[in-house]
Amino acid sequence: MTRAYASGNEVVGVDVDRDALDEAATLGIETVWADVEEPLPFDDAAFDVVAAAELLEHLRRPDCLVTEIARVLRPSGTIAGSVPNAYRLKNRLRALGGRPIEQDPTHVHLFRARDVLRLLNAFESPRLTFVVGRFVRLNRRQFANVIVFSGRKPG
Repeated sequence: MTRAYASGNEVVGVDVDRDALDEAATLGIETVWADVEEPLPFDDAAFDVVAAAELLEHLRRPDCLVTEIARVLRPSGTIAGSVPNAYRLKNRLRALGGRPIEQDPTHVHLFRARDVLRLLNAFESPRLTFVVGRFVRLNRRQFANVIVFSGRKPG
């Protein structure tokens, strides 16, 4: 994802994994070690865009990170990201069959569309897009593996 944004932009990569930061640095971006479960080490209104792709499901308090993102975004700045669609039909059928719906033990939170919208309640024009999956064209909410989201900080 960083490659898509790096050209023509100042990009800062944040991670708790130092190996991931070392790899990101090879792309020519600034890297910052930080635990996103703590306040972010950036000034207020420091960024135009903050991307949180496949991150929120790993956090104890994703709402706290979203609040921090709002703090570090400039007015009219954009939050963008994605989370697994935990309530897709495949997972519902797994639950009906008595099997666990989530296979990744690092996922602390399960998200459905309304959960993501609730996280974005401080942002204007929240948008959700449902992607990835063989049958997405039939019913995006039921068959999409991923919920992509965005919103704009009030300006």
